[in-house]
Amino acid sequence: MSNPQQGQPTPPNPPAPRGGNDRSHRRTWIVAAIVIVLAGAGWYWHGHRKAAREASAASAGAASSAAGMGAGRRGPGGASGAGGPGGPGAQQRSPVVVNTVTRRNMDVVLNGLGNVTPVANVTVRVQVSGPLLKVLFKEGQMVKAGDVLAEIDPRPFQATLDQAVGQLARDQALLQNARLDQKRYKTLLAQDSISSQQVDTQDALVRQYEGTVKTDQGNVDNARLQLGYTRIVAPVSGRIGLRQVDPGNIVNTTDTNGIALITQIQPIAVLYTIPEDNLPSVLKKLNAGEKLPVQAWDRQMRNQIGDGTLLTTDNQIDTTTGTVKLKAIFPNTDGLLFPNQFVNVRTRIDTLENAVVMPIAAIQRGQQGTFVYVVGDDSKVKVQVVTLGPGDGSHTAVLKGLEPGQRVVVDGADRLKEGMTVEAVDPAARAAALTPASSPRGRGRRGGASGAHAASGAHGAGASAAAAAGAGAGAGQQRPQQ
Repeated sequence: MSNPQQGQPTPPNPPAPRGGNDRSHRRTWIVAAIVIVLAGAGWYWHGHRKAAREASAASAGAASSAAGMGAGRRGPGGASGAGGPGGPGAQQRSPVVVNTVTRRNMDVVLNGLGNVTPVANVTVRVQVSGPLLKVLFKEGQMVKAGDVLAEIDPRPFQATLDQAVGQLARDQALLQNARLDQKRYKTLLAQDSISSQQVDTQDALVRQYEGTVKTDQGNVDNARLQLGYTRIVAPVSGRIGLRQVDPGNIVNTTDTNGIALITQIQPIAVLYTIPEDNLPSVLKKLNAGEKLPVQAWDRQMRNQIGDGTLLTTDNQIDTTTGTVKLKAIFPNTDGLLFPNQFVNVRTRIDTLENAVVMPIAAIQRGQQGTFVYVVGDDSKVKVQVVTLGPGDGSHTAVLKGLEPGQRVVVDGADRLKEGMTVEAVDPAARAAALTPASSPRGRGRRGGASGAHAASGAHGAGASAAAAAGAGAGAGQQRPQQ
């Protein structure tokens, strides 16, 4: 090897081996293939995403058209026209239930909650002790005052009465004899045959026997009364409850349960409450001598079960609830009102003549106050602020804001806005419109989309492009028939 320092020429660099260039070209092609694959995957994903969106929009338009929710004329391939969703000038009609504002006489009614209370609750107890021989009533039957309900063994009391009667007869005989002697002594005294002392002694003896006879008469009366107590009678008329003791038992005056309980239900009372703010109007009518009609309704406010009149009010207001108790009387001839039954009570305190009336269901409340949705002749809704008057539970008087003949929305106002177009339907159609689309139809559409996705996965990018074109995303392909 020559030394460069010695002036000898340097040999040229040896050529690079061919294997390095091949590896560089191979890496370049791999990178290019990866980029192409990624670009194809992105295009494939974008095409399917757009096809899915358009298929979903087409399904929503078909469902709206089937439900009568304002679908318009459909274009080629099932696309919505000018009146359909997504088309130019599209407008969806919201189904609502409307009611017409009227003018009529309306009762002013106060609503309250109450309980049925018997006019009288009487526990039938024995007044003498002894064996119970008979029970003469049936559980739950209606009894009248004075009806015999049960009997106690009367023999001991009959014997006591006989003794008292005998003692009375003996003392009455002694009294009669003493009076005869008194009469004789007075005759002898007038003849000056006896002293006045004997006459005075006989007078005292007569008075003594008179007192004894009165005592005996009291004993007789008491014994007869005790004997009468062996026949237990109904103290009031009403419905008798369950039997508390069976025949053969020894009953005593100290028994707390007694024989049975009688509740007087004809007539019957209802105790209920109203807010204290309504008390002045009620007192004004009562003080004027008017009889306020009262109606009793069942728990669900579906059936009226009694008509009565207001009797009186309580003498104080409950400070914890801000209410006052009222008592009404009902004839209850049909027996529908039952003791301790819960009832809804409606008291009519006045009648408004020729009032503007609408259903309470139309009332809406918001930042602007109390308002309603008024449906115009063009089927568009308008927000109308109203001033309300008294009501009767189902309707209310309108003091300001509405006129008779106007239509107000009573159902379906939860999604309404000023100027929306609505379609008036009956309640049954409203419920049908709120029912979702049938499941088999939805599954068919989802199945079609899944089938297209599977086909595109099987045939690669070309098949995915065809599927996208079938959904309206491609070009130059025939749209499949729906």
